[in-house]
Amino acid sequence: MSKPLPAASRLHLPRGPWHTVLECLCARFPAIAEDIWRSRMQRGLVQDLAGQPLNELSAYREGLGVQYFREVVDEPQIPFELEILHQDEHLLVVDKPHFLACAPVGQWVEQTALTRLQRLLGNPQLVPLHRLDRLTAGLLMFSCQPSSRDAYQALFRQRRIDKTYEALAPALEQLQFPYLAEHCLERGEPFFLTRIADGPANSQTRIEVLERRADYWRYALYPHSGRKHQLRVQMAALGAPLLNDPWYPEVQAEVVDDFSRPLQLLARRLSFSDPLSGVPREFVSRRQLS
Repeated sequence: MSKPLPAASRLHLPRGPWHTVLECLCARFPAIAEDIWRSRMQRGLVQDLAGQPLNELSAYREGLGVQYFREVVDEPQIPFELEILHQDEHLLVVDKPHFLACAPVGQWVEQTALTRLQRLLGNPQLVPLHRLDRLTAGLLMFSCQPSSRDAYQALFRQRRIDKTYEALAPALEQLQFPYLAEHCLERGEPFFLTRIADGPANSQTRIEVLERRADYWRYALYPHSGRKHQLRVQMAALGAPLLNDPWYPEVQAEVVDDFSRPLQLLARRLSFSDPLSGVPREFVSRRQLS
């Protein structure tokens, strides 16, 4: 049996003067050479949304739904494995290692949790239910089928799921704990960063201290919102950037993965009432920060 393809990227073709789908894709993605699109089409890696292959002569039509399967030449290998903690017909929960992206993005396609799990389980319908930074380890939930997907996604939209993170960072002697960090977060520069801005708070995190050591403290972080890089940005703003964070408070000149120095942030615990059965569920990561 052939291996399932990685998750597809999808788009609806914009209005334009093109005669073929190929011409439109070349114009829409100028960084991808025409011969690469031709090669993908010849191997069935460009399809309509029904899964039918599109070829070099397929006619362009405004609004046509297209899905294509990305490939990265010389993609770096991530030498760490996922651990499956729970699996049923609706829900999959895994313990993600540091450095592994959740889903295809940028230079990461094969070396992602989604692609690895689709290949391992033979289920192309897997979809991540929430986001976990590539550099963060810990619990990650996937929907196994479309029929129940929205019920689980609603847990995150409606904030009906309790999330606990652990982090190692310098001491915050000046604060009284538990402490509620509240900030206005917005997109930063470069685009992949988040920054603190003036304005009403749109992110909240309760912070507790689990352990006080001479060289670092171990914190429990309870985010009430889910902004991009929220925990990393807020801890850095308080004067305690997470150990081994290559981006906050300042981006290193050359950020290259150092597998011996993972970001000291772990998605430790998830708890919620199952939206299908009503049964309380709790999952705990087996990983440890070092």
